[in-house]
Amino acid sequence: MTLIGMNIGVLGGGIGGLTAALALAQRGAQVTVLEQAEKISEVGAGIQISPNGVCVLRALGLGDAIRAVSVKAEAVELRDYKAGRLVTRLDLGLLEADQDYFFVHRADLIDLLATACREAGVSIKLLKQATTVTPGTRPTVALANGDSFSADLIIGADGLHSVVRKALNGTTAPFFTHQTAWRATVPNTMNHPNVAQVHMGPKRHVVSYPLRGGELVNLVAVQERMEWVEEGWTHRDDPKNLRAAFADFGGMVPALLEEVTEVGLWGLFRHPVAQKWFGENVAILGDAAHPTLPFMAQGAVMAMEDAWMLADSLSGAEDISVALALYQSRRHERCTKIVAQASGNAWKYHLSGLPMRMAAHTGMRLLGALAPRKMMGQFDWIYRFDVTSD
Repeated sequence: MTLIGMNIGVLGGGIGGLTAALALAQRGAQVTVLEQAEKISEVGAGIQISPNGVCVLRALGLGDAIRAVSVKAEAVELRDYKAGRLVTRLDLGLLEADQDYFFVHRADLIDLLATACREAGVSIKLLKQATTVTPGTRPTVALANGDSFSADLIIGADGLHSVVRKALNGTTAPFFTHQTAWRATVPNTMNHPNVAQVHMGPKRHVVSYPLRGGELVNLVAVQERMEWVEEGWTHRDDPKNLRAAFADFGGMVPALLEEVTEVGLWGLFRHPVAQKWFGENVAILGDAAHPTLPFMAQGAVMAMEDAWMLADSLSGAEDISVALALYQSRRHERCTKIVAQASGNAWKYHLSGLPMRMAAHTGMRLLGALAPRKMMGQFDWIYRFDVTSD
């Protein structure tokens, strides 16, 4: 099946949507991105792009561009919360020479992808909020302003509250994980190294790493709590609440928290992996298909993998229905496994009992010291996967 001249609509101008639009346009499709916001942008925060995500960017011709706007990661350090003492270090230098691992500001990645999309002929239309999607021979999107949009294929890259997912699977209620997260970016006044530091404490942890040439530090602080917090990434909180919640943390954490002047707060919810990723000439990807908790740093990367695989399946199958079925079959097992891995990671960071925490930290310390390659090797199934050569 050729994509040349095929009209494709992509709902959502985030990382997954723009990656899909670019991959499809480079194969000859006529792509329109419908974004509900007034501009293509991203709320200020960093993300980690592991080697399996860098593969996609390279294949799209953006390898040099992503390197230019990123910080090359040297390691992931797990530290005890009290004094910041190192528990173990995952040396990213043990990855193969072509396996880059980057820290990047979301806004910089969005800008890079949006620019590449426009250069490839993608039409990006703003202030286009989708309310419903109707699958069919010519699927149609109803917009909040009363207009409608139709195409040969509609792709839902519209996140947790996807209207395309709802059209395919009905409404599924998420459940609160009893964890909330603050996030902020702060000036790098503490000379943060080019590593991701994870300070692990009782029912809490703090992740930090540098952005934009080391000028900024990205900060995510997670706390277990019983009360419900509304889902979303746009809620603001008083920095004093963040500092109070982590007042007993040591190491670099106090200096980081002292720099926080604005902070977002959101509740972490679990959504099931969608049973149906496609219908008649419609499909979903990224968070719309398999939302994940942020404990494996794979959410954005999985969306990029989805985008490449969807474009690849469409260009290689005999018709759209076969292509979409192939896409789900190639992605479902891997994404489900990563979602489960991320969901199971939180408890490792939040050990409360002192004997259990000491035993676990001692085990990690010994493994990291005696078998560092084995320590890194546990992530081979994620990092060594190259969706562009699958």
